[in-house]
Amino acid sequence: MFTFPLLLTIYAGFTHAFEADHLLAVTNIVSRRNHIWLSVKDGIFWGLGHSSTILLIGVLMIMFKVGISEHSFHYFEATVGLMLIALAVYRLQKFFRGKKLIIHTHGHLHSHSHSHSADEHKHLHVHFAPKQNFKHTQLHVHTHDHSHKLAYGVGLVHGLAGSGALVVLVMAQIKSPFDGLVYLVIFSAGCIGGMLVAAGLFSVPFSKKLIQAPVLQTLLIVATSVLCLVYGGKVIYDNIMLL
Repeated sequence: MFTFPLLLTIYAGFTHAFEADHLLAVTNIVSRRNHIWLSVKDGIFWGLGHSSTILLIGVLMIMFKVGISEHSFHYFEATVGLMLIALAVYRLQKFFRGKKLIIHTHGHLHSHSHSHSADEHKHLHVHFAPKQNFKHTQLHVHTHDHSHKLAYGVGLVHGLAGSGALVVLVMAQIKSPFDGLVYLVIFSAGCIGGMLVAAGLFSVPFSKKLIQAPVLQTLLIVATSVLCLVYGGKVIYDNIMLL
């Protein structure tokens, strides 16, 4: 029957979810959330996307004997690096655009000319929206996106990273194609579980209690995005420039 221990396979998938590039991507995704449940769902969808790619490559290589060169997987890894950079830029752009929207919504800043004796000069004035309209505006500004397409898409691309090495390892260890695919399914289940836990843990700093501190929120989002940018650049350099 199976030539691999079930618990060890699940553990391998679980720990795979905690690799640095995975955590950076997911942290940037869950930083949009202030509810842990939405972050956990992002983690699940990331894991589903990641597993979809691994299983697709596994089926092509194990069942249909499709050969994929080692150089191709370097390009796959570089694509993941590019995605990490794009994700960081997207997160920063969304965050700072949201801040501008809140500023423009809460008040309107402009200048008036005033005459004092013979001199004329300008004063800055801030006009705030009436109270009765403010509640309506607040509700509109803080509407959250409950879609998990971004998490699934990022996971889908992320599955390219290391998927070839994993499938080749399975093919070397397990002779039966069916057993090999079962291994990948169990590995993927462990990966989904690991990412679920990781997304929940890494969403805690962005929860409602801490998100009320604007400086801390800005620092966390900028720091994780910059790390994502740097790591993405390193992945591209390691897999393209050093070939």
